[in-house]
Amino acid sequence: MACPFIDEVVDEGAIIIRRAFQRERTFRDRADPLAFSDYYLHERYRFLREGIAYICRLLSPHITNSTRRNKALTVPQTVCIALRFFASGTFLYTVGDAENISKASVCRSVRIVYLSLKKLLNVFITFPGHRAIHSIKQAFYGIAAFPNVIGALDCTHVRIKRPSGPHEGDFVNRKSLHSINVQMICDADCIITNVEAKWPGSVHDSRIFRASSLSHQLAQGQFSGVLLGDKGYACLPYLLTPYQETQTEAQHNYNIAHARTRARIEMAFGLIKSRFQCLNYLRVIPQRACDIVVACVVLHNIACLKRERQPRMVVEQDWDIEGIFDDNEIGRVIRDSYANNYFS
Repeated sequence: MACPFIDEVVDEGAIIIRRAFQRERTFRDRADPLAFSDYYLHERYRFLREGIAYICRLLSPHITNSTRRNKALTVPQTVCIALRFFASGTFLYTVGDAENISKASVCRSVRIVYLSLKKLLNVFITFPGHRAIHSIKQAFYGIAAFPNVIGALDCTHVRIKRPSGPHEGDFVNRKSLHSINVQMICDADCIITNVEAKWPGSVHDSRIFRASSLSHQLAQGQFSGVLLGDKGYACLPYLLTPYQETQTEAQHNYNIAHARTRARIEMAFGLIKSRFQCLNYLRVIPQRACDIVVACVVLHNIACLKRERQPRMVVEQDWDIEGIFDDNEIGRVIRDSYANNYFS
């Protein structure tokens, strides 16, 4: 015959044991993206809590919803929706499913965020950089002893969907893909100091540089120092390129130091496209693609300045081709003087 008292004691003991081994449940406010752990946030948005909060403070004057509706998106929600799109590069409805909102709300959030970030272009992207120019040169010199460098220059292609209209062919690059050709300059820390995002994929790198306002400023001597570019550019007094064929040991040493120093811009491209997967393929019209690229560059600089975790970098395929412009005579003389004076 069972004893009720013993059964009650056994049941109570079982409950105590289960509670001892049961993890305490923590209920988070899903309406607040910042309520989750840093690991959760970085995996989905590429920024930690502090970084997202900083971006929210920057953009709050531009994206605060003025409606009095109870279900209006908050600033952190709007920012995180856009960051999730930039980080994943997936379809808008996929982002909406993940964030539990409609595709239309995702589209509005992404657009208002990248346009707001574009307004901060001159704040976070400035040439030759936020530090003193001698510090920039010293940082580049510490890489491979290449003196007087104030920036590494190159272009990268960002694929876009086939645009409609009579100028569709202008966006077909030499690999027969539709893209925009984006010029960037970075410092020794892979922080972008100049960006030109407005050219179709068929336009050559050297033409983009020659047409840029920065090229004219350098030609007028407004900046003390030189840029480093690959063999796709013409050698100019303010833009040094490698020797096509080295004939002396000094030229060989120059090319090695040049390649190691200029590699910073390739690293910057890898970091940006690894952090923001949307730049691998943008399913938008060219103008919006250019705005999104600028927004991602601003976010990249914020991530660098806030020392966010770096993603695993994937270096893109080399796009280098022979230059289509003749080298400048003074540029060749200056390049020879660098080789003979610093690398002999």
